[in-house]
Amino acid sequence: MTRFWLGGYGPAMDGSADGVGLLAGDESAPTALEYRGAVTQTSSPSWLAQHPSLDVVYAALEADAAVQAFARSGESTLRPLGDPVAAGDGVCHVAVSSSGSFLIASCYGDGRVVRIGIDAQGHLVPDAVNKAAELRAALLGEPLEETAPAGVAAAASDPYAGELTATGEARSSHAHSAAFLADGRIATTDLGFDLVRIWRPIAGGLVLDHEVVLPVGTGPRHMVVHPSGHLHVVTEYSCEVFTLAAGRDGTWAVVSSVLTSPIAEIGVDFPAELARTRDARFLYTALRGSNTVAALRVRGGGEALESIALADSGVDWPRHHLVHEGKLLVAGQRSDTVALIDLDERTGAPLDIRHIAQAPAPTHILPVR
Repeated sequence: MTRFWLGGYGPAMDGSADGVGLLAGDESAPTALEYRGAVTQTSSPSWLAQHPSLDVVYAALEADAAVQAFARSGESTLRPLGDPVAAGDGVCHVAVSSSGSFLIASCYGDGRVVRIGIDAQGHLVPDAVNKAAELRAALLGEPLEETAPAGVAAAASDPYAGELTATGEARSSHAHSAAFLADGRIATTDLGFDLVRIWRPIAGGLVLDHEVVLPVGTGPRHMVVHPSGHLHVVTEYSCEVFTLAAGRDGTWAVVSSVLTSPIAEIGVDFPAELARTRDARFLYTALRGSNTVAALRVRGGGEALESIALADSGVDWPRHHLVHEGKLLVAGQRSDTVALIDLDERTGAPLDIRHIAQAPAPTHILPVR
């Protein structure tokens, strides 16, 4: 049976999802996917991540500024594994380390990048600083002051201080995603400050190593690490994909950039996810606005990309997509649907829309392992 966990927006985020959902196809018709309902009652689990070795899924509870763990308790069911752990305003992305010992939460609302520990059973390890404050308050009757989690990495200043957004507002930090690099460091995007930050993990936290400054107004959003070590970064505002590489001294820099599509319209189209094929020959990004999927071919040793095709996504507001067994699954946040699109194995081009399944406000698709 083909199965996927679905993250989604609930009423607090103007959606209709009740929690983490299940999308599945029968063995006789694996591509005829059907929404089987919510398997948790959870507020707006907008992004999901799988533990590398345990049957545990982590969800970014975007409306609740928290992250929560869920253990698989049956063939297609999840149960809470501990209480939610505070992260930051608008936490929209979580990425789990290959060791399974911690995750990185990216918070769009306040720009926080948060490291949260994971124990041997998959539980999230609560912030020791806040737990100590809670204990002191309980024992001494002192008021509990709000403190930032110990694993929060301080955001750097705006490299374009004084610049305004396209709407004339002051720029704000908006962390949006994290990716683990081959040398153990971590890359995160700041969509508001046009930065890719490189961090070094330390015990219980992160230390900023350096930053890569992208052109003002590009809005770096999500990333894909290529097997060659190159880092591809899609931008929400300028409809580009920047390719970064590390120099001999370990400092990252931009080596190339390309438009997601020659006909992408800046200010109308807003790229969301960036996903690659298993063989890393092709990348795909979806353009919210025109509701299309752009295909790009990886050139050389991963140092450059080439736009090759643009096709209908089959959904409204394609917020997330992934490549699965030679097909593209696309989550339509506003159409309450998930589309299944055939891909040309030779050229990488999206082909026909094979199937569309109804699902409430889907924002993330995660294969059930």
